[in-house]
Amino acid sequence: MIMDSECGGNAIEHRGMERKNKIRKFVILLFWLALWYGLAVAVNNKILLADPAETLRTMTAMWGEGGFYLVVAGSLMRIGAGFFLGFVTAMLLAMGSWRFPLLEEVLAPVLNLVKAIPVASFVVLLLIWWGSSFLAVAISFLVVLPNIYINILEGLKSTDRRLLEMAKVFRMPFWNRFFYIYRPALRPFLYGSLRISLGMCWKSGIAAEVIGTPDYSIGERMYLSKVYLDTAGVFAWTAVIVLLSILSEKCILGLAGAFFAWEPGCKTQQPHKAVGYIKCRDIIKSYDGKKVLYNVSTMYHPGQTYYLTTPSGSGKTTWLRILAGLAEPDSGMLEASFACGMVFQEDRLCEEYDGVKNVELVTGDKERAQEALRQLLDEEALHKPCGQLSGGMKRRVALARAMESEAEYILLDEPYTGMDAETRLRAEEYIRRRQNNRILIIATHI
Repeated sequence: MIMDSECGGNAIEHRGMERKNKIRKFVILLFWLALWYGLAVAVNNKILLADPAETLRTMTAMWGEGGFYLVVAGSLMRIGAGFFLGFVTAMLLAMGSWRFPLLEEVLAPVLNLVKAIPVASFVVLLLIWWGSSFLAVAISFLVVLPNIYINILEGLKSTDRRLLEMAKVFRMPFWNRFFYIYRPALRPFLYGSLRISLGMCWKSGIAAEVIGTPDYSIGERMYLSKVYLDTAGVFAWTAVIVLLSILSEKCILGLAGAFFAWEPGCKTQQPHKAVGYIKCRDIIKSYDGKKVLYNVSTMYHPGQTYYLTTPSGSGKTTWLRILAGLAEPDSGMLEASFACGMVFQEDRLCEEYDGVKNVELVTGDKERAQEALRQLLDEEALHKPCGQLSGGMKRRVALARAMESEAEYILLDEPYTGMDAETRLRAEEYIRRRQNNRILIIATHI
């Protein structure tokens, strides 16, 4: 009952704060309207400065005209088309530049020019080349392109390399990698660029319409208002532009929010060519001139469990990375399928998603992921974001992900970190049940 009272009190306090914020915003709006009205009265010239009431009357009259909606639709289509084309082009170019760095270098001078050249210069040139029909589309496209491109590219570059290594080891399909590794990295960059681009798109697109004056455009109506010294009309159309800009931003950001919140089902692991054993001969690996592994020769057989118990710093993690295909030996022979499941030194989880989703990324089967985790975690921990789990809980999620993979051999690097004695026994029993005649190599302190 105490908890319920506390929750109820917090909810009431939250609603009270929201009400205060709305009242404050309303008062601020009234202040600026009053200031506008006061300035209009002081100027006392409707041509120089129309007051809010006159602007509202003009806007109401505009809404009653049949042509108003054709004008709004015309501008919306032009600017929307420019934004959409710019976004899609920027996205494709950013993905290409991330995949092929040379393309980034080739595009850099052009995109720097597009950012640096004034919009007015583009307007004049495009009027000479194409005329006014597609001017707003082209200008909106050019404004959106560099901003979206730069942000998407930076988002892709910021993707956690450790998670990409994890995805490589588990042969994770691109579908899974895109939605659960790349997409979270893109989110902050994309939201910021969308907000900036939408505002700039409307400003530059309408400016292009004012200059080009295409039929059925807000720019044409603003130009006519200027010709007839209809200041109230200019203000009214400006208000329409602001309203359209706000609505389009809410719509686009709402769609973006739905996209980032969507959690599609995961695909299964990519198939592999079976080998069944691991054979190593005379493996040598050095870092900075220091030999970490020297003439390692061994063979691992299916159904067997192998322990690496040498002291820290002796190369256990390096050896596991070589067996996982993440590092190349300097010399020697390694024969393996590289179809493994792995618990890394770090947990390498997609922390904003729950444990079930992290295991599902490998299994492609939500029910199977839940069943595996129930053997290691309490029910209430299954659907918490991994970022909210304790270190030992995260380790168990990483362990389930490795053991549930369709792998020929399993590599476990300190798999019991953060576990107490009882939890470790539970994890060891789970590992024995799930080994399934696979090679199991465990680096641990016994």
